[in-house]
Amino acid sequence: MRSVRRYFVAAVALAAVAAFGSGCASNAPNSSSSGQFVVGYSQSNNAEPYRAQLNLQLQYYAKQHPDLKLLPITDAHQDSATQVSQVQNFIQQKVNALIVSPNEPAPLTAAVQQACAAKIPVIILDRSVNTDCYSAFIGGDNYGIGKLAGQAAVQALPNGGNVVELQGILSDQPQIDRDKGFRDVIAGHNITIIDNQEAKWLKANANTIMQQWVAKGDKIDLVYSQNDDMALGAQLALAGAGKASIPIIGIDGLAIPTGGIRAVQQGQMLTTFVYPTCAQQAVDAVEKLMHNQPVDKKQVLGTTQVTKDNAAQLYQQYDMSGKVG
Repeated sequence: MRSVRRYFVAAVALAAVAAFGSGCASNAPNSSSSGQFVVGYSQSNNAEPYRAQLNLQLQYYAKQHPDLKLLPITDAHQDSATQVSQVQNFIQQKVNALIVSPNEPAPLTAAVQQACAAKIPVIILDRSVNTDCYSAFIGGDNYGIGKLAGQAAVQALPNGGNVVELQGILSDQPQIDRDKGFRDVIAGHNITIIDNQEAKWLKANANTIMQQWVAKGDKIDLVYSQNDDMALGAQLALAGAGKASIPIIGIDGLAIPTGGIRAVQQGQMLTTFVYPTCAQQAVDAVEKLMHNQPVDKKQVLGTTQVTKDNAAQLYQQYDMSGKVG
């Protein structure tokens, strides 16, 4: 039923492209009466620590440019229909630039096309949409990070073993790529993924799923979590079951007290990988677009593996608490 609803949302949004395009096609990047360029940001959800940190950093970097006015960031609460409506509202407001972190690719595609038809520059962050009409895509190398996570698993399990995998939203490209990269590397190393389940990137979901896996009684040698929030949810479940020694691999590497870098430093996780928020690059791209300067159509940002040896240094390097609070 959920997939039917998702594609209904996409179809309704697609039907509106022509109407929005004809009504707003003349909207070029002209500053508002205040002399500022108005920027809208549609966030897929604020529940993940990664996305909450992205929001804070985006607000910080936008303030470094007096000619940019960032409107209140919208939260779709992981609901694609809500996000489509929020994007359409930004279009109706005739923002000068639009940043979108899609909840899912298909439902948001038509909404992004509406913005393009209205001649609003669009920057896509982290997750893909099924169109290339946007001005720029900025994200990490999810397949590459998945491969690095696989290499970490191979090193942790030299004789092979059983792995459980906590997945993000199944239709999200980062989830697909992180899963494929991991599986490609562990193949041939006597490592078996005995269970995998969608936890939708959220700690509470992962905690429940991990409790269920533990209750089954199967031997688990390692947990691969596609983000740190789910990893920490799993860690709580394992600790509660007296299995805190099972190694956990995550992704995000946020430099916040409850983030992955600290978790590695404190021994709660085996390792994680820094996944850039893309906030600074997004604001830089907006600034260039507003002044008719070229931007790269696709920007793929690098990663760094977090270990106990470098965790303190990386925390200091990425810590923005003095800037974003």
